[in-house]
Amino acid sequence: FCPPKGRTVKQAERHTLQTFLGRTQSLHGPSPVTTFGPKACMLQNPHAVMHIQDPASQRLTWNKPPKSVLVIKKIRDASLLQPFKELCTFLTEAKNLIVYVEKKVLEDPAISGDENFGAITKKFCTFREDLDDISNCVDFIICLGGDGTLLYASSLFQGSVPPVMAFHLGSLGFLTPFKFDTYKSQVTQIIEGNAAIVLRSRLKVRVLKENWEKMTEFRGGLTEEVNTGCVCFQVLNEVVVDRGPSSYLSNVDLFLDGHLITTVQGDGVIVSTPTGSTAYAVAAGASMIHPNVPAIMITPICPHSLSFRPIVVPAGVELKIMLSRDARNTAWVSFDGRKRQEICHGDSITITTSCFPVPSICFRDPVNDWFESLAQCLHWNVRKKQNYLSSEEDEF
Repeated sequence: FCPPKGRTVKQAERHTLQTFLGRTQSLHGPSPVTTFGPKACMLQNPHAVMHIQDPASQRLTWNKPPKSVLVIKKIRDASLLQPFKELCTFLTEAKNLIVYVEKKVLEDPAISGDENFGAITKKFCTFREDLDDISNCVDFIICLGGDGTLLYASSLFQGSVPPVMAFHLGSLGFLTPFKFDTYKSQVTQIIEGNAAIVLRSRLKVRVLKENWEKMTEFRGGLTEEVNTGCVCFQVLNEVVVDRGPSSYLSNVDLFLDGHLITTVQGDGVIVSTPTGSTAYAVAAGASMIHPNVPAIMITPICPHSLSFRPIVVPAGVELKIMLSRDARNTAWVSFDGRKRQEICHGDSITITTSCFPVPSICFRDPVNDWFESLAQCLHWNVRKKQNYLSSEEDEF
C-alpha cells in the first residue's frame, strides 16, 4: 500500500476507511459487543469495516432467549386496563415469560378486584420504585401509554438498559411507534430478535451540593455518594435549570470542558439529548436532532439577549452549570421533569454523555420512524399546497 503524496500511512488508511463507509455510515456507532440488559445485544454486521456499526442499520439480537419482561403501564388510566390485561395474559400463558409489574399498578382496584385476572397476577413478580433493583432481572421492556412511560422506564435503570418496546396508547406518542392492534405478532418478532433499534443517548448528571444534608429529596433509586454530597444519575430527555418561583432573571454560569462559555440571563437553560430536542427544547426554539446524531443541545429559555441562540456541542464534552457570583436568587433544576431541587451558591451540576443509552425498538427503522413521528405528532411542515398553474395562466 503506497499512500498518496502528502499523507502518512495512517492518514491514508483512515481516508480509505471513511470513503468505503460512505455517507450513510457513522464513526460514532457503538461496539457490536455492547449489551443491553442481561441478554440483548446488537446483531453484528459481517460487512462492517473494523467492527464499526452503522447506526441506521442496527438490529436487535439475543445472546440467550429472553425469559422475563417488564410491563410498564400508565397509572390511573382506565383506557389501558384492557390492553394491559390482554398483553400480560399473552406474555404469561402464550409466551411463558416471567412478567415484572410495579406493585402500585396491581394495587389499582380495577385490577386487584378482577377475579378472572387474579390467577394471572399471582404469577407476576412485583417491585417498588426506588427500593427494588431489577436491573439484572429484566430481559426487555414493554411500555403502555405515552412518551412518559419511556422516560419512566429509563429512570428505573441507572446502568445498562434492556430493549424497550413502546406502544402508543397515550396523548402524544412521539417516542411510542407501535400500535396495539397487532401486538401479538409484533411482540413475537421482538422475542425472535427480528427488529431494528435506535440507541437513544442519555446524559450522565452529577449534582454536587455544598450543603449535602439538604439532599434528602434526591435519595432513592440514584447512585449516591452522600458523604461527598454528590448524586449521579441518568437523563433521557433534558436537564432544565430555571429561576423557579423568583421574579428575578436566572443568572447561571455555563462551563464547557472547564472553560466559561457564557452566562445565562433569562428564565433558564435546557441541556438536552437528541431525543429531548423534540420535547421542551423545540418548544423553546431549538432545532430537532435525530437520535442517531452524537450531540448535546444547549437551549436558553427566554434569554434577555437577542443574539443568544440554541447551540449544538459534540457528545462527550463536559458541561458544568453553577450560580453566578452576583446572582440575586437561587436556581432550580429538574431531570426529565422529575426530582426538582433548589441549586444554591456553591452547588454545581456536571453533565456529559452517558455510556448507557436506551435501546428503543423501531417499528420500521430509525429514519422512517422519526420522520413519521414528526409528521403525525408535531405536524412538521404541514401546509396547504399551491395550486397548479396551467400553461394559459402562466402566460399572464
